[in-house]
Parts: sequence; structure tokens; C-alpha cells
Amino acid sequence: MLEDCQKTFKNLNKTYVLEPNNAFILQSRGNVKRMLEDCQKALKDLEKANVLEPNNAFTFKWHGHIKRILKDY
Repeated sequence: MLEDCQKTFKNLNKTYVLEPNNAFILQSRGNVKRMLEDCQKALKDLEKANVLEPNNAFTFKWHGHIKRILKDY
């Protein structure tokens, strides 16, 4: 599973270079970063995604989940 997440992360990074203003890519990359246990960077991607696409339920869900993991209430 770890290898799959790392491959997915590399592919999302390549896609992000091509489409830096794509909220879905940022949401996906943030979620993969969470799975790779890089929660601080995951939050940054999700916050960027929220600026691009405010009030997206997916972004709010994972942002809240990561904040809970970090015990940042």
C-alpha cells in the first residue's frame, strides 16, 4: 500500500505542475499526503483547494480529519 501511495503522490505532483489551480488535484494530493503521514503538508494542499473551490465537502471532511489527528482543536 505504501508503494501505491508513493506512486500516486508522484503522479499527482506531475499533474499539479500542469494544473496548479485544480482543486481536485490538491484535494487528492492532500489526502495522499495524509495517508503518507505528512499531515502538515496535507493541510496546506487542502487549504489551497478550499481557496480555489470554497465549501467543498471533501475538503472540509479531510481538513477536519487531519486536524483531529494532529489534536489541533
